[in-house]
Amino acid sequence: MKVIDMHCDTMKAILDNRDENRYVNLKKNGFSVDIEKMKQGDYMLQVFAAFTNMGEGDTLVNCLRTIDLFHDEIKANSQDIGIVLSYDDILKNIEQNKMSALLSIEEGACCKGDLGILRNFYRLGVRMMTLTWNYENELGFPNEIINNKLVCDRGLKDRGFEFIEEMENLGIIIDVSHLSDAGFYDILNNTKKPFVASHSNARSICNHRRNMTDDMIKKLADRGGVMGLNFYSNFLNENTKFSDLSKLDDMIKHLKHIKNIGGIEVIGLGSDFDGIDCKVEIENASKMQILAEKIKKEGFTEDEVEHIFYKNVLNLFKEIL
Repeated sequence: MKVIDMHCDTMKAILDNRDENRYVNLKKNGFSVDIEKMKQGDYMLQVFAAFTNMGEGDTLVNCLRTIDLFHDEIKANSQDIGIVLSYDDILKNIEQNKMSALLSIEEGACCKGDLGILRNFYRLGVRMMTLTWNYENELGFPNEIINNKLVCDRGLKDRGFEFIEEMENLGIIIDVSHLSDAGFYDILNNTKKPFVASHSNARSICNHRRNMTDDMIKKLADRGGVMGLNFYSNFLNENTKFSDLSKLDDMIKHLKHIKNIGGIEVIGLGSDFDGIDCKVEIENASKMQILAEKIKKEGFTEDEVEHIFYKNVLNLFKEIL
């Protein structure tokens, strides 16, 4: 079963280790994602996030450093994987028996609210971006806990509306993971193309602010968008602690619920590998077929599993890229 995963933080993990004088690379490492593990897991495409934390220095500089690393590592492994700038690149990589790598940005603050910087990121190969991470920035707000109360009603700022228009014009996929509920509806009501929640689960199953409500799932499905199953234990089961094991049974609960609410075509994968700090029953990228077999045993058809694992995201890429 081919795999398309809409989110991992492996490039940030590699860069952080190198900054601490531990040389690691994408070919083979001790993380959840590397070239060898992806080949074992039968990957078609991995979306690699250039993640920046606003609390760790200049977001623009850190994002550019991560993107530079991405290009270097894909070039160093060009016999196995190729960069995706358009849908045709995916097809060419398949013809050459290569995997594909798509570059995303996680944290729109790295654009400094400047559309010119956004356009330059496109020129550098960025084809997907979250508007926010866990903090307010120039573009909008995440869901936040303020005075022990969940605040979801602060959406996009004026510059955020300008950004989503330009992202649609350029062909950068809008990613609503980490964005507030109000921001989700701002995007829904002010865009025309499908968009994604690259690594978000169902809030009805796990009541976490990073997950999506049933209405959001329905609206995303109606737009032709896709949401990627996040493997983080804290987003799968609200009774778990940060260090608890991420369980297949909890993943199945989310998949069944999302299918029931939005249909099979709204579901994809967004593991969040190398960005989560819990142990996972699917230990790393090489073990992804364990999830495929589990889904089949739980009553999903072969065709439905194919849609979850790669077809839904591939169809969206075909439309937008």
